Amino acid sequence: MIDVFSLRIEELVSKIKKGEISSVEVCEKYIERISKFEKAIKAWVHFDKKILLEKASDADEYRRSGKPVGPLHGIPIAVKDIIGTVDMPTECGTVIRKGKSYSQNAEIIDLLLAAGAIVMGKTATSELAYLGPPKTTNPHDYSRTPGGSSSGSAAAVASFMAPLSIGSQTGGSIIRPASYCGVVGYKPSYGLISRNGVLRTSYALDHIGMFGRKVEDIALLAKTLIKKDNYDPATIYYSAENILDETKKGPLFEPKFIFYKTDFWKIIDKKSRESFEYFIKSFKNIEIFDTPSYFKDIHKYHQIIHETDLANNFAIYYKKYKSKLSKYMQTAIAKGNKYSAKEYTEAIDFKKQSYESYKEVFEDYHGVLTPSSPGVALKGLKSTGTAEFNKVWSYLGTPCISLPLLEGENNLPLGVQIVGDRYDDHRFLGVARWLEKECEN
Repeated sequence: MIDVFSLRIEELVSKIKKGEISSVEVCEKYIERISKFEKAIKAWVHFDKKILLEKASDADEYRRSGKPVGPLHGIPIAVKDIIGTVDMPTECGTVIRKGKSYSQNAEIIDLLLAAGAIVMGKTATSELAYLGPPKTTNPHDYSRTPGGSSSGSAAAVASFMAPLSIGSQTGGSIIRPASYCGVVGYKPSYGLISRNGVLRTSYALDHIGMFGRKVEDIALLAKTLIKKDNYDPATIYYSAENILDETKKGPLFEPKFIFYKTDFWKIIDKKSRESFEYFIKSFKNIEIFDTPSYFKDIHKYHQIIHETDLANNFAIYYKKYKSKLSKYMQTAIAKGNKYSAKEYTEAIDFKKQSYESYKEVFEDYHGVLTPSSPGVALKGLKSTGTAEFNKVWSYLGTPCISLPLLEGENNLPLGVQIVGDRYDDHRFLGVARWLEKECEN
């Protein structure tokens, strides 16, 4: 019997296309994992195994008909519960939307379906993709957080309950859960993937991203989702046709990196800090620099934009259902209502200024290295952790990826974050795969 969990997604699709394994058989394997681990992990808010098997059977019947099949044919994919779907609820982690669905699919759902993928269910998210944590636990230690807000999406992949999943990031909601759960998490450049039909928290900061087990799997999914969408004006024309091939090819020569020892280095626990220091010393082409001074301003401006946009986008919830919102959300909206138009405009304008300074790095280096998170997953489920190592990159709109390369205390996973230049995602993913392979060797 084929071990579906050990195969790259491209290999699995190939075997499905050849009839060596059926989509039903693949989905049955993931259903077994869900039946075994979901009670403890609580990654899912909507999952129906009967419907999943029906979708898989339809995919198999379609393949047997001889019609052309897509690059993700028969592959089950989990999606964060802020992404609109017509055939299942989209509750966005709040009781306010209990049982409510969207009237049409999000653009990325239609792209997945066109590629032959199967949307297997909705994964748990923090309240309105902010800070209020869901019940999801970390697959490596049920007493610890999986991170957030894409909590269920990361935990589902980490526990082999899904081969791939879709998440989102406004602050650190992909990179931090990827680090805590020990999977690959990728946030592409701002504007590469449509947010049409996805809960909006901040137009200026929201990114769609994804989780997988290997960089190649991520590149295959990215190839499917990167597309201009006129209903999301932030999206740009960007050819992703060759992104998987270029990811496999990797850099022409050994890449050079900058390691930013940020102001938050001091909050990293001792064992995690030792792991990072050993990692840095293991590569000859890593140079250590102090964090650029303007990064401090970025954290301030990110907060202004984020909280102001939360206040605007969720004004109706705050007015009609305030008591049903968490203290996290109530506080953020209250603060967001107090910022002036001048403060918000300054925060938006500084994005361009700071990016112009940042991009000079790539005249001499292939990427920036930082911790993905300030240590391993936190004990307890009352917090999803801090995004201090992630906010800068969400603000600048640069691609970043967390690779599960290190271990911290109690042998828990710890991610290394690589950051690239905006709209250089082809080369960036190739560099990430190179580092992934180097660490495997």
